Amino acid sequence: MEYQYPIDLDWTNDEMMQVVSFFNAVEAYYESKVEGQLILNRYKQFKEIVPGKAEEKQIFKEFENNSGYNSYQVVKAVQTSPEQRYFSSK
Repeated sequence: MEYQYPIDLDWTNDEMMQVVSFFNAVEAYYESKVEGQLILNRYKQFKEIVPGKAEEKQIFKEFENNSGYNSYQVVKAVQTSPEQRYFSSK
């Protein structure tokens, strides 16, 4: 599937890469397998770049519209059991 990630051009290259890494972890949750703790670590890095809830919601919604993947639901699921390894249900 080809789509664009929600990126702010005011971010540094490193910040863009960290945001993309978070969304890659969300994709892995839906497409293959991923450690819950990895998602939480990537989410923590994401929150350093996007600390505001309103901006986070906007970025998550844009990503979901582009990819079909709900980042909020993934973060909520892994916060419950971060030690779990999550496998795609496909």
